[in-house]
Amino acid sequence: MRAVDIIARKRDGVMLSAEEIDFMVQGYVADTIPDYQVAAWLMAIVLRGMDRQETIDLTMAMVRSGAQLDLQDIAPFVADKHSTGGVGDKTTLVVAPLVAAAGIKVGKMSGRGLGFTGGTLDKLESVPGFRSDLSVDEFQSQLEKIGLVVTGQTAGLVPADGKLYSLRDVTATVNSLPLIASSIMSKKIAAGANGIVLDVKVGHGAFMQTEEDALDLATLMVQIGTKMGRKVRAAISDMTQPLGDAVGNALELKEAIDTLHGGGPEDFRRHCLTIASQLLLVAGAVQDTAEAHNDLQHLLDTRRAWHKCEEWIAAQGGDVEYLEDPERLPQARFVRDLPAPHSGYVADLDAREIGLTSMLLGGGRAKKGDVIDHAVGVVLQAKIGDKVEKGQPLMTVHANDEGKLAGAQQRLLAAYQWSESPVDAPPLVHRIVS
Repeated sequence: MRAVDIIARKRDGVMLSAEEIDFMVQGYVADTIPDYQVAAWLMAIVLRGMDRQETIDLTMAMVRSGAQLDLQDIAPFVADKHSTGGVGDKTTLVVAPLVAAAGIKVGKMSGRGLGFTGGTLDKLESVPGFRSDLSVDEFQSQLEKIGLVVTGQTAGLVPADGKLYSLRDVTATVNSLPLIASSIMSKKIAAGANGIVLDVKVGHGAFMQTEEDALDLATLMVQIGTKMGRKVRAAISDMTQPLGDAVGNALELKEAIDTLHGGGPEDFRRHCLTIASQLLLVAGAVQDTAEAHNDLQHLLDTRRAWHKCEEWIAAQGGDVEYLEDPERLPQARFVRDLPAPHSGYVADLDAREIGLTSMLLGGGRAKKGDVIDHAVGVVLQAKIGDKVEKGQPLMTVHANDEGKLAGAQQRLLAAYQWSESPVDAPPLVHRIVS
């Protein structure tokens, strides 16, 4: 078997066998196939696509490239969730302790932000001492003891994904449904969860710009997970505008803390309840979404979810005094309100532009290895559908550099579009795929 022949077959639109796909994946991990040949193979996949069976075979080849966790000795059922990335998406910070407080163990391996999308680990690391580099043994031990763990991907799990993603990032081969789906699902399967809820974002601030593309990706990932014996559901959720009000690491953590205390923005709270409800459904803990919502709201009202959050952060070395007094979290030197230039209704709010501006303030990474400023970001005070008077604050900008602050204000104003007539807010969730 030769790599060049496999590249040519895919270039010509031929369906590859499981053996051919495995040969390419394992050869790349073992450094017996050079990156230039794998890059050519990836481009052929982008141009020619893969059918469902090929995508499943690619996912399993990636899973086999490293260790696979078996969590059955810890619990008969372990849940996980994954978001395809968005702006202001701090959902895990609320959903994970909420579901764990309901008695369902949650074991999740998360990532960092890159570009305009935020990363869960960056937000958690706003808390001094928080460890996101747990070993597999530490991951399993904490999952067993307190029923909740969120950490970075360990080096031994799906090494093929790390190598392939880095190569895709520099060869313009990121945008491919089979490659995206196999990347996400290989990590979920290798991490050992029985039930998975996928939060597939669509809109300005998402990688999937149309609902049709988001549905295709969600359906493909649900099919892959089901074929692998997992219980999988997907929510196609809106990312036309940021989720919640806060965009920026410590700012989003504060918003999550407020939500766990029964407050928080209404859209964010409802979204968290929706995703958590789907996790309860895949776990078989409830009969329907109404029962799930009632149970979860009770866990918020009684602060049981909040206490589980404190237990979780403490278990991973975080100083919980910063949770109890969020004003101790990183604070920006400059905090400025951005006034509305005129009166009217907010007709559109470009989530991608908000995320990019937060990144340029220092709250995200333009490239891997960039240092994160946990204090900076924006807090929205007007979103789509809101009526605004001239001079009323649209948002509050948090910055540590006056030059960056001035540039950010101009960009942020351009993210708004206006209407003289009332405008409906976009739906939070477009549909559920199960």
